[in-house]
Amino acid sequence: MTDTIFALSSGLPPAGLAVVRVSGALAGAALTALAGRLPVPRRASVCRFRDAKGESLDDGLALWFPGPATATGEDLAELHLHGGRAVVAAVLAALGGMAGLRIAEAGEFTRRAFENGRIDLAEAEGLADLLSAETESQRRAALVLAEGGLGRHVSGWQAGLLQASALVEAELDLSDEDDVGEGVAAPALAQIGALLASIRALLAAPPAERLKDGVRVVLAGPPNAGKSSLFNVLSGRDAAIVTEIAGTTRDRIEAPVVMDGVPLLLIDTAGLRDDATDAVEVLGIARSEDALAEADIILWLGAADDAPVGAFLIAAKADLDAHRPGLPVSVKSGEGMAALRALILESARALLPAPGALALNARHRAILAEVADDLSEAEAAPDLLVTAEHLRRARAALDRLTGKAGVEDMLDALFGTFCVGK
Repeated sequence: MTDTIFALSSGLPPAGLAVVRVSGALAGAALTALAGRLPVPRRASVCRFRDAKGESLDDGLALWFPGPATATGEDLAELHLHGGRAVVAAVLAALGGMAGLRIAEAGEFTRRAFENGRIDLAEAEGLADLLSAETESQRRAALVLAEGGLGRHVSGWQAGLLQASALVEAELDLSDEDDVGEGVAAPALAQIGALLASIRALLAAPPAERLKDGVRVVLAGPPNAGKSSLFNVLSGRDAAIVTEIAGTTRDRIEAPVVMDGVPLLLIDTAGLRDDATDAVEVLGIARSEDALAEADIILWLGAADDAPVGAFLIAAKADLDAHRPGLPVSVKSGEGMAALRALILESARALLPAPGALALNARHRAILAEVADDLSEAEAAPDLLVTAEHLRRARAALDRLTGKAGVEDMLDALFGTFCVGK
């Protein structure tokens, strides 16, 4: 945190524009050395950048942001350059030659923002998600988190917890004063109940993982039911081998796809039957059963009586048999394919976070589950001392959620996923 860091923060050259960021106590001196002056704060200034020998490097824009009201919480400078490789290399070399400056590590700008209180840990996670977002739904969910969606919830919960804790402590402190404090904590119990309901409602919402990993759509049924052919059409590629030989598919095959902006993980499975004797096929059937247990959506291409609970019955090969029960589908004629895609999309969207809604990841849910457990214990405790202790534990857990305490072991892993210039 004492070093001044710099890095290319835009895409790799060549490009039309390159942005180099400098953050730390020497950022102003570095900018002055390159631009010959310190620009007016927060206003872009045209200048010629020069190295220590006075050689011209580039004509560009210089921006100066004095801390602490900056993205990193430190003095911050930006150099907007032409995006050629030679230009960028020359400017980075000039910065690297200055005493007290060094190249930033991966995610170090964002880590400094976190450590200087400019963002909380949940916002940093949202920014990481935003950088890796590949679909519109991922982008929207990441933006809500990066802009403090969870932090606002936590701030409200923390305020409520502090108030409830104060009431409980007040009754405990006054309990020996001739019953003066008796009943002071009564409003706290109602407040705890309201907090618990709010947290449980958020825990019940669709998780963020489905946006990243995709809704798991499993195609299952007996051998030669048409699963692999349908899988290939839905995935848009020949991912599975298709033959007339029963048991061709021996293992589950996965294909991540985006259908109308919805992330899906299509899974083709080995044909299910009771009389398999081949050891490899038996193992494939076991993996098919595992896939069914983990599925979000099941497309069943077998007899209706054998369909798993909640599965959608698909009458594949409708061009050969038009009288089977289920949604008639034919990969050869195209019959029913539009209806099948609509069915998948409708079901998948119901399992995904609503656009603009806050989606919790596994870390958030684990911590909030702890908070909910402590609030439940606090609400039911027969002794106010026990209530006070569970409220204290709930407050400590919320601090871990936002990164105020107890998260040192995961910070390196998180910020290491960022690019150097972020």
